[in-house]
Amino acid sequence: MTARTIFRQLPVLVTGGAGFIGSNIADRLASEGHDVHIFDALSRPGVERNLNWLKSKHGQRIRFTHGDVRDEASLAAAASEAQAVFHMAAQVAVTTSLVTPRDDFDINVRGTLHLLDGLRTSGRRIPVVFASTNKVYGDLADLEFRLEDDRYEAVDPEVRAHGIGEDRPLDFHTPYGCSKGAADQYVLDYARSFGVPAAVIRMSCVYGQRQMGTEDQGWVAHFLIRALEGEEITLYGDGAQVRDILDVSDAVDAYMAAWSNIDRIAGRAFNLGGGPANAISLRQLMRHIAELTGRAPKVSYSDWRAGDQRYFVADTRTIQRELGLGTPRGWHDGVAALADWLVEERALAPVAADPIRIPA
Repeated sequence: MTARTIFRQLPVLVTGGAGFIGSNIADRLASEGHDVHIFDALSRPGVERNLNWLKSKHGQRIRFTHGDVRDEASLAAAASEAQAVFHMAAQVAVTTSLVTPRDDFDINVRGTLHLLDGLRTSGRRIPVVFASTNKVYGDLADLEFRLEDDRYEAVDPEVRAHGIGEDRPLDFHTPYGCSKGAADQYVLDYARSFGVPAAVIRMSCVYGQRQMGTEDQGWVAHFLIRALEGEEITLYGDGAQVRDILDVSDAVDAYMAAWSNIDRIAGRAFNLGGGPANAISLRQLMRHIAELTGRAPKVSYSDWRAGDQRYFVADTRTIQRELGLGTPRGWHDGVAALADWLVEERALAPVAADPIRIPA
């Protein structure tokens, strides 16, 4: 048996593998015949359901370590025996970072450095794909936007047509933006300085099955859950802010393609989102939820939150070209599928058969 064959038989490590995107990556890997090592602190409420689902579906292909990325020895040991790493573990909420910025730093920066140094000292070239965020670009305050109907639109015709590209200067805002941005740059520099085959994916808003949405993170699922339960939804700002939302299956396609092409793309960062075709305002989502559930959600408004972007749409042309990605799932269909899954998963009221519309 060759060294290459032995290497391919090693598990793929998914830090944060019980989380939303991590569990979907783990599911894809196991479905394609890989053994998967999930390293997760299980700190987010509800993620145990994702872990149990993976174990039930894939059995012995799923190995689990209840570990924290701040535990350097445990994380380095897991990384050293992997054939590849998807680094999804993170403190994910801007709001939490403002309350406990030291914890945010320790998880997102120090934890990532622990992983990278474990890979550097392993004696093998172990690929790593890192989940970064569009928050590394700041609030985009220098760009001009105008309110059109129920959404903000970019005045610059290039941004309006294609979104925000990777050539956009980095501008970290909030402790969360700083910690994810610093980790992002460490990953890229470990590729440059030490030859670690590493790439960065800066994500816009990903939604879909296995998302345990809360007010602080995972807002598409959170809005659906609140509406299905008949609870009030709070919109921070005016509700006209725009995001390009991406179904998780398309995000997993991108991560898998990044691993497959890691030798060619190492040391690079890519923006990933639904692109202009899937750019919607919060108000537009509220109307779609009304159509799906048969009743208008209860909505209240509050002040803008720190670091919030009035507009972010990812320019996905580079990642689509470099990784050969297909056209992402349309948001109407994807959000409807998420609503159906939430009804089944959470035993919520069924989605209405006869939709209604609410005004902007």
